[in-house]
Amino acid sequence: MSLRELQYPIGEYEPPSRATREQIDGWITRIETLPSRFRAAVEPLSEPQLDTPYRPGGWTVRQLVHHVPDSHLNSYIRFKWALTEERPAIKAYHEDRWAELADSQGPVATSLDLLTALHRRWVSLLRSLDGPQLERELVHPDLGPQRLDIYIGLYAWHGDHHLVHVENLVAREGW
Repeated sequence: MSLRELQYPIGEYEPPSRATREQIDGWITRIETLPSRFRAAVEPLSEPQLDTPYRPGGWTVRQLVHHVPDSHLNSYIRFKWALTEERPAIKAYHEDRWAELADSQGPVATSLDLLTALHRRWVSLLRSLDGPQLERELVHPDLGPQRLDIYIGLYAWHGDHHLVHVENLVAREGW
């Protein structure tokens, strides 16, 4: 497997120009089920396995587990801003630096619990959105204007992207 395939095992996110209600509902379901799928992939792993990088030069499984709720917390807040402000400019963050902080080195159970609670709230919000709300935008400093309907797809992809990192490592190592 090439480094690129290890880095993007499900490919890069390719946003549609418009999202159908069926796509949005499917993405929300993937976001809803991510915590249980992630927990099932990670809980059987030993401490040394959690500290194994998913690819050469990549984050450890432990860092991935902590990264996903960090990222999705940011997204949840971005959705709330976009729903309550006109085209808010959002703040990006240095996810690579966050992955080096002490809380990204601790027990994974805390972040798995956080991901579960966060996704319950987030999915409740996402399922409540109607057409005009889904068309609202936020402005990302690197990506420019982002419609909420398409942003849901990005985060469905993001969770699956990191879950497959773990699943592929487990399969390659025969754990």
